Amino acid sequence: MQRRDFLKNVAALGTACALSRPDRNLTAGAWAAPSKNSRPKILLRSSWQTVNIGDIAHTPGVLHLLEQHYPEAEVGLWPSSVKDGVHELLMARFPQLKIVQSRDEITAALTDYDFLLHGSGPSIVGAKEIDRWVNETQKPYGIFGVTLGTFDEATLKRVNNARFTYFRDPVSLDRARANGATCPIMDFGPDGAFAVDLANQPAADAFLTARELTPGEFICCIPRLRYTPYWLIKNQPFDEKKHARNESMAEHDHAPLRDAITQVVRQTKAKVLLCPEDRSQMKVGKELIFDKLPEDVRPRVVWRENYWLTDEALSVYRQSLGLFGLEMHSPIMCIGNGIPAIVGRFEEQTSKGTMWNAIGLKDWLFDFDQPAQLAQLSETVVSLVKDPLAAKEKAATAQKLVAAKQQAMVEQLKTTVAAST
Repeated sequence: MQRRDFLKNVAALGTACALSRPDRNLTAGAWAAPSKNSRPKILLRSSWQTVNIGDIAHTPGVLHLLEQHYPEAEVGLWPSSVKDGVHELLMARFPQLKIVQSRDEITAALTDYDFLLHGSGPSIVGAKEIDRWVNETQKPYGIFGVTLGTFDEATLKRVNNARFTYFRDPVSLDRARANGATCPIMDFGPDGAFAVDLANQPAADAFLTARELTPGEFICCIPRLRYTPYWLIKNQPFDEKKHARNESMAEHDHAPLRDAITQVVRQTKAKVLLCPEDRSQMKVGKELIFDKLPEDVRPRVVWRENYWLTDEALSVYRQSLGLFGLEMHSPIMCIGNGIPAIVGRFEEQTSKGTMWNAIGLKDWLFDFDQPAQLAQLSETVVSLVKDPLAAKEKAATAQKLVAAKQQAMVEQLKTTVAAST
């Protein structure tokens, strides 16, 4: 047989074998194993809502981590919502990103992508999508940086069947172990929002100029009710029980913030910016803080009356001395960018605030359900303003710890994907 005829026969045999192999069946729900020469394809399940700059931040944070430490991967986003300017925000920063939203796009993604990565959040928010991924594809998945408060049978199953589960606070990790979780890799894994690097410098500079805020001469403060009043900012029914709890604790929770602001103004030359993390907090800041400040304090306090997106907010935070208040994700974004941040937390916020203990910032965590701790809040805030270099060094140390942890998370993702394809 001549060499030319031999090669034809080999090619024909190879084509016939490829067509007959079951793992090349591309019908819905079947997984076509990727070529060893193709790029690994990661489908990120994230982007939970757009009424909170922290919920927006989860996604660009994880995308930045993948860009840094897994650049060979092709990444798609399976969001809950990218409305209200968030789609444009993401595409401006990650122009190669494919956002999967329509029914047909999602169906195709189940076949096309190799691995489902659940992004950070207050729980396994994309539980239904994980279940669909498993049932229709039998392909692997992993979980990045979540808080888990309860472990029912379904939640435990999702944790156990993941190739890895990272918890964004130590309490959630301990709770998983106590409930018998058997996921092969479980560890503390910082919230994806630590890695956000978005910026909108023109908008930030315009705002600071208009409100006479000089870079390096102001500190930010964020108010918060015990429960986010979603009935005011989303199409959700009024919750009388949560509203009553908000009303009963409003003065208790915001009086310490007013005192800290007052001490900053009276003991230093710094100004204070009252700003929101979600769409409900402009009103909260005005009524519970600004309007109740002493007359001599109010002229050096700026109240932001409009909501903003993550890129502008972070660009303002970067030019501040730091931040304090009752929210979690603005502090997370601050520390991720080397900006000092003091966190106030309470029971209704779950255990997420305890992540500050895990990254060396125990002295910057205040439990508002513990009166003895609140007595130290004003002094701590004033110390941050008076000694900004020491505060920045402390923030930078935490930032390095978080960055190392997050790099290890992505390295584990790479190892898992390589072993699975």
